[in-house]
Amino acid sequence: MLGICRGRRKFLAASLTVLFVPAITWIYLFAGSFEDGKPVSLSPLESQPHSPRYTASSQRERESLEVRVRQVEEENRVLRTQLSLAQARGPAPRHGNRSKTYSMEEGTGDSESLRAGIVAGNSSECGQQPAVEKCETIHVAIVCAGYNASRDVVTLVKSVLFHRRNPLHFHLIADAIAKQILATLFQTWMVPAVRIDFYDADELKSEVSWIPNKHYSGIYGLMKLVLTKTLPSNLERVIVLDTDITFATDIAELWAVFHKFKGQQVLGLVENQSDWYLGNLWKNHRPWPALGRGYNTGVILLLLDKLRKMKWEQMWRLTAERELMSMLSTSLADQDIFNAVIKQNPFLVYQLPCFWNVQLSDHTRSEQCYRDVSDLKVIHWNSPKKLRVKNKHVEFFRNLYLTFLEYDGNLLRRELFGCPSEADVNSENLQKQLSELDEDDLCYEFRRERFTVHRTHLYFLHYEYEPASDNTDVTLVAQLSMDRLQMLEAICKHWEGPISLALYLSDAEAQQFLRYAQGSEVLMSRHNVGYHIVYKEGQFYPVNLLRNVAMKHISTPYMFLSDIDFLPMYGLYEYLRKSVIQLDLANTKKALIVPAFETLRYRLSFPKSKAELLSMLDMGTLFTFRYHVWTKGHAPTNFAKWRTATTPYRVEWEADFEPYVVVRKDCPEYDRRFVGFGWNKVAHIMELDAQEYEFTVLPNAYMIHMPHAPSFDITKFRSNKQYRICLKTLKEEFQQDMSRHYGFAALKYLTAENNS
Repeated sequence: MLGICRGRRKFLAASLTVLFVPAITWIYLFAGSFEDGKPVSLSPLESQPHSPRYTASSQRERESLEVRVRQVEEENRVLRTQLSLAQARGPAPRHGNRSKTYSMEEGTGDSESLRAGIVAGNSSECGQQPAVEKCETIHVAIVCAGYNASRDVVTLVKSVLFHRRNPLHFHLIADAIAKQILATLFQTWMVPAVRIDFYDADELKSEVSWIPNKHYSGIYGLMKLVLTKTLPSNLERVIVLDTDITFATDIAELWAVFHKFKGQQVLGLVENQSDWYLGNLWKNHRPWPALGRGYNTGVILLLLDKLRKMKWEQMWRLTAERELMSMLSTSLADQDIFNAVIKQNPFLVYQLPCFWNVQLSDHTRSEQCYRDVSDLKVIHWNSPKKLRVKNKHVEFFRNLYLTFLEYDGNLLRRELFGCPSEADVNSENLQKQLSELDEDDLCYEFRRERFTVHRTHLYFLHYEYEPASDNTDVTLVAQLSMDRLQMLEAICKHWEGPISLALYLSDAEAQQFLRYAQGSEVLMSRHNVGYHIVYKEGQFYPVNLLRNVAMKHISTPYMFLSDIDFLPMYGLYEYLRKSVIQLDLANTKKALIVPAFETLRYRLSFPKSKAELLSMLDMGTLFTFRYHVWTKGHAPTNFAKWRTATTPYRVEWEADFEPYVVVRKDCPEYDRRFVGFGWNKVAHIMELDAQEYEFTVLPNAYMIHMPHAPSFDITKFRSNKQYRICLKTLKEEFQQDMSRHYGFAALKYLTAENNS
């Protein structure tokens, strides 16, 4: 009775508040909005700063009133929400086959015995649940292994970051692949008030490898069992998430549920929404033991300190050993073992409301978890079908997921106001470098781009590489944007060796690329192509940054520095490997030049030999590259000599020389100050010459540039005078830097430029 009375009093108070507070407030504001009997406008559009009546004092009063109006409106919104919740908790009409609905704060259960015995204390209380402190750090643990899971976890993290208002600490149990990918991603993402720690999943394999597991997650699907040992001993609580989770609310709401745990409750779980553990899905279906429908482990709240005191490690191991004697293996990985432990120890679990883990697998009761899709908190794509799962509201769920999938991650770099971030050396250095730039400089945007940190996702698709036994392997290196995707299949057909590509894409374009690649038999049959996504930011195409990213992540001792618009001759890969040995590239500083040609025809019968190429050259079907617009770029290759050459020959550096070369992987990087069009390759070749690389032309190698529409950057170069002025300025500064770095020998670059 006391609880009922309190509920009614709360309902009545909320009703009165909603009715009277707005009225009183607006009377107050209306009265306060008159001055000398005349109304004072609250709209900034109606204020008259030049009238005698417009003073600093009245301006402050007007702003104060505006702030108060907004505060009252927010208070009213909160009160209306509380009122609707109170109404929802009232007795529902009794219909025969009604769907069960749940309040936004209550734990749930299917039977009186569950409510009374298993999840005692899970029901909502009259008092509000304790709020999470404003700057309290929320800890999240995720097991992630491999290329695909690394992509999935990014979407999960985006959904969490989008709603969060608290600092976050992610604990990632990752294999070597996922660690490399995610460490680079978060380092370049630079999200304030987010900390990342990695734990070696491969070191944990021995802890769970003795458990046979039929689930597609493999051995990594068992690692949530050992989190009490893996995570720091001083970490008291953590939210554990699967990678196929999407948040639709602030994760702090879930963190606050820890305050509801009572007695020996140490696990927060949502009931399983399928009939799996009921054992009636097919004839002779025999699941692991579970309490009722069992619990789903896609979202877990762990009280680590209490679990350690209860000797959780010993508890789950003994249970697993006992059940495996009859079950032989797990079907649902860690979930089977968690449920077996809970079956024996029901007091351990606090049953979360099911909107904290709406499970979108076929034939689930997920629709009973919400009255409206706007009530959703967490969506769990726990079916192998993922987005193709059957559900009445699957279109809404799919659109929500796709929203975060394609959401611009750069927008999530926002600061948490009032919560100081930990000092980050990289961020501080970046701010210092940017502060030293002159914002009044007409070339400021060019100079700033050099210091822009672009979010980078390495190995966006599955990658496999087997090192060559003779240590002569060569990787083709190139960069591209969305408008050059059509070149990928052709390049893969011409070059059978490893490829490293940096793609400059937005988040939405990255997903378009993924669909394109997955729909291509040619690309899907090649596992030795590394696709590295560099996300768009700023107004320039960071061509040399892209080249550096692709160069840095090769697995071979040598690399062929190409461009995406070129098709290498058939057999060039094997020819270059032989040339590497012949010219002793391992022990000499050589840059092997692959002569470049071009065609103006979109349909070309590609020459299969040097003789055929020379014939097409004579017929005017092919031309030496850029002979009609930029002869100096490739003239030092000496095409006249190449026509009859049968052995490699050396050429000297000349001003504006920019050939395509094969070099060792330890060659210098490209200079990042050059963006868009102009001097990006020229500067690199100049630095190779300054480091005394020997330029050697290969007599039986060639590549052909395929026609395409002019790029946006070359259009800017041709049409924008300031663009050309800034490029000239950057070029002069680069030459001066070369002189300072390489001394007297580098003076020739200044002289050559003046004479050209």
